[in-house]
Amino acid sequence: MSIRENIAEIRRRIDEAARETGRTGADITLVGASKMNDAAACREAIAAGIDVLGENRVQELVQKSGEDAYRGAPVHFIGHLQTNKVRQVVGHVDLIQSADRWNLLEALEKEAARQGICQKVLLEVNIAGEESKSGFSPESLWEVLEGFGGFSHLQVHGLMAIPPVSTRPGENLQFFSEMRNLFVDISRKKY
Repeated sequence: MSIRENIAEIRRRIDEAARETGRTGADITLVGASKMNDAAACREAIAAGIDVLGENRVQELVQKSGEDAYRGAPVHFIGHLQTNKVRQVVGHVDLIQSADRWNLLEALEKEAARQGICQKVLLEVNIAGEESKSGFSPESLWEVLEGFGGFSHLQVHGLMAIPPVSTRPGENLQFFSEMRNLFVDISRKKY
């Protein structure tokens, strides 16, 4: 299948799933991970109607930006971000989806302040407490949000988690439910 055909099929499945929950496909943002794809493939995905391109490697973000790969679509950074590479990401992406530790938040704030911008982030939550994954624990999230008040150049746009891989359909739904409950609690407290 071509990129255009793949995106059309994914859109069809999104629309179908959305209707089952009383929504429409327009309510869903399709983020295409462009990992290991060249600039031409990124441009093809944008032409085919992808909403957002997600990049998980700083080197690829820098290279593809120089090749004008992302024109016409927002870019999200979706990978693990090292603090020494913050300068190459802040201000070059619309959203950082993987803000997973306090020292990274501090580095993001410092760089965004240096550039005079407000960088949008998602706080990554290690919802299942897996040793192999990064992210804030659900219990530490409140302290993180309290400390966030000291940042004037970062804006939390939500939460992100990667639940454990499921071998049976629905096996990991509890983690999505826990994430939703965290989001609702945070919203009620006006964070």
